[in-house]
This record gives sequence, C-alpha cells and structure tokens, in this order.
Amino acid sequence: MGGTHLPRHVWQRLECLFDTVFPLADNPLRQLGALALFLFWIVAGTGIYLYIVLDTGIDGVHRSIDSLSRQQWYWGGLIRSLHRYGADAFVVIMMLHLLRELMLGRFHGHRLYTWLMGIPLLWLAYASGLVGGWLVWDQRGQYSAVATAELLDVLPIFADPMARNFVSPEMMNDRFFSLLVFMHIGLPLLLVLAIWAHVHRISSVVHLPRRRLALGLGAALALLSLLFPVLSGQTADLTREPVQIGLDWFFLLLHPATEYSSPSIVWSVLLGLTLLFGLLPGLPFRRPAVVFVTPTQCSGCGLCYEDCPYGAIRMEPLPERRREMIARVDADLCASCGICVGSCPSSNPFRRATELVSGIELPQLSVAELRARVDQALSQSGSAPGLILFACERSVDPTALEGKDTFVLRLPCIGMLPPALVEYALRGAAGVLLYGCRSCEFRLGKRWTEQRLAGEREPHHRLAGDRERLCVIWLEATQQQELATAMADFRQRLAAPAGPRSSSRVSRNEVMS
Repeated sequence: MGGTHLPRHVWQRLECLFDTVFPLADNPLRQLGALALFLFWIVAGTGIYLYIVLDTGIDGVHRSIDSLSRQQWYWGGLIRSLHRYGADAFVVIMMLHLLRELMLGRFHGHRLYTWLMGIPLLWLAYASGLVGGWLVWDQRGQYSAVATAELLDVLPIFADPMARNFVSPEMMNDRFFSLLVFMHIGLPLLLVLAIWAHVHRISSVVHLPRRRLALGLGAALALLSLLFPVLSGQTADLTREPVQIGLDWFFLLLHPATEYSSPSIVWSVLLGLTLLFGLLPGLPFRRPAVVFVTPTQCSGCGLCYEDCPYGAIRMEPLPERRREMIARVDADLCASCGICVGSCPSSNPFRRATELVSGIELPQLSVAELRARVDQALSQSGSAPGLILFACERSVDPTALEGKDTFVLRLPCIGMLPPALVEYALRGAAGVLLYGCRSCEFRLGKRWTEQRLAGEREPHHRLAGDRERLCVIWLEATQQQELATAMADFRQRLAAPAGPRSSSRVSRNEVMS
C-alpha cells in the first residue's frame, strides 16, 4: 500500500465499518455534504423563529431569549436548543466532510474550483456561530465578545481597539445589538451564496440526505434538546469578569487557545491552515487526457450532457445547421471518468461500421479498443467460455483474479461501460462480473450504471443472456477478500444446473458482502 494511498484506504475502511451498522444508502459518512446542508436548513429555520421573538434592546435581549427557554420549554426552548445543537452538529459534519475529501485526495484537477470555494465556508460558518453566541448576552457571550475583540485588535485594520467598546456598561447601547442581528442574518446569507458557489459546477447535487437518515438525525437532535435543554447563563455585566462559564467547544475553542498561547500564534495557525488548504491543489498529480467529441458521430442527443457529473459538457448548435446540436467539452472541468462514453448511443459494439467510433471518446481507451479486448478475451477462452470482469480502476485491484479463464478489463470508472458491451460480452462468455466503488470516485458512475442495466436510463439495452450470468457488486479498494468471495460464489452459481429462464433485465438489487 503506497504512502499516498494510505489516507484513502484508512477512510474507506472506516466507511466500510459503518456499512456494517447502517445500510449502504444510509451510511452518514457517505452523505456528509448532504447532512451538512440539512443541518444548515434546521439552523436557518429555527433562527428565523428566534429572530421573531428576540428583543434587540440592551435591556431586553438577554431576558427575551432566557424566558423563551425557561417559560416555554416545550416549544420555544426546544427551538432554541435545536438551533444551538444544530449549529454544533453543522460544524462537526462540515469538518468531517473536509477531512473526507482531504483523505480521499479530492482537491485538484476538476475539483479545484469546488475545493477553493469550500474554504470561505469554514470562515463564514464559524463567524456566524460566534456572533450568534454574543446575541444571547449572558456571561459566556460577554466572554466571547471581549476575547474576539482582543483577537481582532492584533490585526492592523481598526483605528481604535475594539476591546475598548467593552470597558464599561456605558459603552454599550441598543445599536450594538442591532449590528449583531444584522451580522447574524448577513453572514448566513453569505453562507448560502458560498454554498451555491461550492456546488454549482457539480451536476445532480444531492441537496438532502435520504429520508431515514434525515429523520434519524432530526429525532436525535430533538431528543438531545429535550433531555439537555440550552439555557442562558447570568446576564452579562461589563463591570465584572465572567466566571464559571461553560464553553461551547465547537465555536469557542479559539478563546482558551488564545489564552494559553497568544493572539499572534492563533492568527498564524488560522491563516497558515487557510493558506495550506489553498495551496494543496498545486501539488503535482497526473491528469489523464480528457474526452473528445467526434462531430460526425455525435447526434446531439444530449445524453452525455445529462450524465456528466461535473458539468463539463454543454450542447451547442452546429454553425452550419442551427437546428442541430453537438456536444462540446470543457477540458478544465472534465474528470476523464468516461461516464459520458457509457451514455453515448453510438458506443455500441454491435455496430457494423468498418471502424467503431463513438460520438464521445477517451483517447486512452476508445470504445473500439474495449470491443477488441472483449473479442480477444472471448477468443482466448477457446471451447470453454471464461469469465469477463469489468473492473473500476478505483476499486479493488483484480490482478490476483486474472487467469486463463478470467479476463479483466479495467475502466477509469464503471460508469464508462456501455450497457451494449455487457450484452456483447455475454454472447460469448460464461458470465460477466462488473464492479465499482461503493462511493463512486466520480459521484454518479454507480448510480448511472445501475439504472442503465436495469433499463431505467438511456441508452436502453435488453441483455440477451440470462440475468444469472451477470453479477454486479460494489466494493471499496480495501475489500480484496470480499471480491474473491463474490467471485467464488458467482462461479458456483454459474456451475449450478440452469433453472427456468428469467427476465433479461438486471435487478437494481445490489450484490454486496
């Protein structure tokens, strides 16, 4: 296991461990982005209610929120607790999402823009939560406001020290809290804009987690809010130094860090990490050649445009025939996954053209070459048909399974596999096994492959062979033993006496260890 692949394999093992507890589709580690967005809307919705009941006057701001929690615990207190715990959970899920993408190496190439647009999200989310804590204006809010002012005073951006505003009660007035409300509304609005920028170059974005996962998370937050309601501390008093305050470690960690070090060190760490995240995409990496369009073979159907996971394909009118469309590829956005090749109707190995050319191709692995490799595998099997494996390069390494009766064809993504090529291989092979990542490296390869083979997504192809002669499994790169077991079970199934012929459509049910 190479050093560069170690973080990826560690995270994949963790995801597979969670798969033993959660159904694959409900594994929270595979839906961190959607979970974060779901939590954001919980925080935003509860925040609107809290804004309605908030008194922004200096004499009423603490009382309005505190009485809501104590006198109306069954509703107002629940809303406030959901707001607080939802914000904490949002930070946790957001950081896990960052860690996942970092360990999987998803920060360069076609992901460059998305990665860079995610960096401001960290600052905006933290700043929004920090200001929200001040609005409560209890002793913890006072402590946080003063500590933040002292931290900001290190930067040469203010003419007068901000901490001077908290020297005495006479320095505070209603306009201070009006400013906080404006900031606590404005920062989340900027956060919405940043989220849009983060995902707007991604196709078929999953905006919310699956229903069971969303309901489970919502119920857990509600139960936590009822068992451990969030209550305000004593009213802030600028004539006294806050004592015995309970820290919200998700948002206020910087304050004790500043006390135990210095503001300069804290700023150096924060800005250093931000710079590091911004420079990570500049690390050298091998970028494969991108797909290209063959104008004479492109019918302008738009299937590649609909299936591209990163919006790298757009449809444009032909200059000479304005009513007809042709696909165009944005090389900067192309992931070289080949999913568009699998969606092209002209990627059909049964075509009788002298030379098989698809409407869209990967230079390093054309459809003609794929068909030639299948033909070679079928010819080498002789009188005893063997097995053909269509393997995703990002999943398990199938080298150990190759043999005289097992032929492996590697694809950059299993979504590149045209459904017609499966039918083509089944006409001469004893069976076909195809597998890819449980969490597709290119997001949509697994989903589109399932739907194409099930006849639910174009291009539609009815498989000529029995359904029992096709095996589809989803494995991470670390599940070598699971692949070997699935392969042995598949061989045993093929060797069993043939029963009644079943429908030629492939079931959507996943075969997994």
